Amino acid sequence: MFPVFSALADLATHDVLGLAAGTRAADAVHFFVMDTAKIFVLLVAVVFLVGLFRSLLTPERVRDYLRDKRRGLTYGLAVGLGAVTPFCSCSSVPLFIGFVNAGVPVGATMAFLVASPMINEVAVVVLISVVGWELTVLYVATGLAVGVLGGWLTDRLGFERYIESFVWQIRAGEAPQASAGSGAGARVRFAAGEVRQIVGRIWPYVLAGIAVGAVLHGFVPQSFFARYAGADNILAVPFAVLAGIPLYANATGVIPVVEALLGKGVPVGTSLVLMMSVVAISVPEFVILRQVITVRGLAWFAGFLAAGFIAIGYAFNAIV
Repeated sequence: MFPVFSALADLATHDVLGLAAGTRAADAVHFFVMDTAKIFVLLVAVVFLVGLFRSLLTPERVRDYLRDKRRGLTYGLAVGLGAVTPFCSCSSVPLFIGFVNAGVPVGATMAFLVASPMINEVAVVVLISVVGWELTVLYVATGLAVGVLGGWLTDRLGFERYIESFVWQIRAGEAPQASAGSGAGARVRFAAGEVRQIVGRIWPYVLAGIAVGAVLHGFVPQSFFARYAGADNILAVPFAVLAGIPLYANATGVIPVVEALLGKGVPVGTSLVLMMSVVAISVPEFVILRQVITVRGLAWFAGFLAAGFIAIGYAFNAIV
């Protein structure tokens, strides 16, 4: 897939840098150049297209659409909207406040916050190029299921008591609003602005992820992964969850690492669990959410996600 990117990597690795084929340095550089070109082309194209869509579906419209729906239907709508509206962690607090004060059930709000970072539209496109559409569909389905289950449990357990009291005192109208303007020209400008903002914010993390993937691909021997992260190590899946917690990256940035791990023989479930943990249980995300959720609430939320990801990792490893 994407032969033009492979040809570009061949040119840079062998013709420009003069690295001999088959060497560790050549393998690492080839991986870095090919993935950088592939991911950034896809990143710009998909963010622009989704920006056009988001010009119609702004955060306040998401909030209004979820309000006053039946509880069961709300969970499905919440994770579906979360999957196509990839708001970053910096948006989580105003969205949380806006949703709660608009009358959206807390469970639906949490379901939205789970699905939005996990099922990133750019990550899905890039993931298809790495693992194929079948596994990508399975990943998306499990992410949606985790969001729905998390939302249902949140309501069943009375999660409202874990929300900071000031949140309930803020009027819905005070939550930050977004507007893309009207007309085709305004929507194109909005989409271009989304590209500048999103790509401008995440490009260092994407490059860092590609660099880590290149090092793993070119220099770390396969025997290392077979010993510590292979299918025979029953603790590899929970370790992958723990390894992702201190990291900060979105799904797009961590996919090159997943690609390198898969290339070294790490099971699919273990690799995908690392990605899930990085994007959904990372320390920066929880530091931001701490502004509106108590420590006990965050502990419950993190425990649920960790348990769900571990179960998904073992399931993927068993069936793939």
